[in-house]
Amino acid sequence: MPNAKPLVVILAYDRLCTFEFGCAFEVFGLPRPEMGNDWYRCLTAAAEPGPLRGTGGVQVMADGDLDLLHHAHTIVIPGWRGPREPAPAALLDALREAHGRGARLMAICAGAFVLAQAGLLDGRRATTHWHHLTSLADQASKTVIEPDVLYVDEGDILTSAGSAAGLDLCLHVVRKDFGRNAANSVARRLVVPPHRDGGQAQFIERALPPPSGHRLSGLLTAIQAKPGENWSVERMAAEAHLSSRSLHRHLLGATGLTPGAWLQQQRVAYARMLIEETHLSIEAVAERAGFGTAANFRQQFRAATGLSPRAYRNTFGLRPGTGAGHGAVKR
Repeated sequence: MPNAKPLVVILAYDRLCTFEFGCAFEVFGLPRPEMGNDWYRCLTAAAEPGPLRGTGGVQVMADGDLDLLHHAHTIVIPGWRGPREPAPAALLDALREAHGRGARLMAICAGAFVLAQAGLLDGRRATTHWHHLTSLADQASKTVIEPDVLYVDEGDILTSAGSAAGLDLCLHVVRKDFGRNAANSVARRLVVPPHRDGGQAQFIERALPPPSGHRLSGLLTAIQAKPGENWSVERMAAEAHLSSRSLHRHLLGATGLTPGAWLQQQRVAYARMLIEETHLSIEAVAERAGFGTAANFRQQFRAATGLSPRAYRNTFGLRPGTGAGHGAVKR
């Protein structure tokens, strides 16, 4: 890093998401003399005229207004009021100007919607909280939505999944700027794991549904209803009345995934539901979800979620003697 302290500006807005704001300030805003003289400077910028209130009834007194963005190396958008809430035009203009001159923009959780409104996610990969993935896909049609990651680093545009994943993203930025030892030191102070890779899966409730009105929506809905069946590319193409090549092109454009990768995502999602909501054996889950052998299922499930099926059940599954029976599946 250059000798001048890099300036991080964290946005504040009315109905501020205080947890996301706190994550960013804990990493970039607290004094850390052990890091030396080149550590970050951190200021808070009001994204709109006050008064600014945060969740929990707090009031926020920002260090300045959007003029601070003119000097920022990194700008953090700590959440947003909601997927359908428009951002102030002045804020969108300031973000475009900052990005145009080379500032790095970070969005935590629903902060991605502000970047989408500014047009800064076009042609990029991005993520957000799993609950808002469909809304982001609808609003950012030129963006490749990554549905099952903790964060996405596109260099000058970074987005994170749900609230706590913002902490992972902030530590990732420290690691990039100051190295592994610095990130580990900050993580120890926060008493959190020093590194959860951005590709680690969000534990989403369900897979991203097919885009409404798309010519493949009927096919994709049918696959989601019965993912364990033998869905070869040839069968998918026939049911969609397309050639295999056209199916590949349309599905890649709609979801960012190849037919095989999309089918695998649906099977993992179905297997997760079976593990969470039934007492079926791992072998039975593997068969119902279309993985064939239990060994193959364990390998694919761990690759997708970062956990073995048994560890996942221990974390998210039913307690013994509760919930659905051994053969029952809630739909």
